[in-house]
Amino acid sequence: MKDENTKKEQRHQKKMEKQKEKIDANIAAASEERGVSILLTGDGKGKTSSAFGMVLRALGYGYRVGVVQFIKGEQLSGEELYLKNNLPEVDFYQMGTGFTWDTQDRSGDIVAAERTWAVVEPMLRDDSYHLVVMDELTYMLSFKYLDEEKVLSAIKNRPKNQSIVVTGRGGGSAIRDLVDTVSEVKDIKHAYHSGVMARKGVDY
Repeated sequence: MKDENTKKEQRHQKKMEKQKEKIDANIAAASEERGVSILLTGDGKGKTSSAFGMVLRALGYGYRVGVVQFIKGEQLSGEELYLKNNLPEVDFYQMGTGFTWDTQDRSGDIVAAERTWAVVEPMLRDDSYHLVVMDELTYMLSFKYLDEEKVLSAIKNRPKNQSIVVTGRGGGSAIRDLVDTVSEVKDIKHAYHSGVMARKGVDY
């Protein structure tokens, strides 16, 4: 039994050594230091939640952060309440017109989207922002509420050390091709489909 445990330990050690070598090689190969662009997409839950995790990470290092939410409704979300009351170093703006499928007012949504973009665009030119989050921006591109070329140009030409996060379903192939990292959140199972109401402090 002792010999068998020793063999298991040895196999585990060799496996971990190989894993470490692989990770170390990948770290060594990453020699360019600059801001990154990230797209969090897919039909699953957790895209905005992930983005706010990065917001907290940046704040932990004392960096300046900008957060702009497209699409979100008029009701204040938990994250907005906390940011407004406790984190003045975060510049937060919410479009606040509600979901476009609720408003059913295309011209009004376009005006609201352009007004919200006018808040984001200066952030993407300001190198004092370490991180800029554009929550649900992909809908603005899918519905053609914003000029895609203008949006992509602003992202591409932002300050070198600024990172950005875009969330939302869809958005088209152009933004996927532009950004550095694309992560897709898959909807495997969701409480909503079982008739469970959205939970305050979890879903909003």
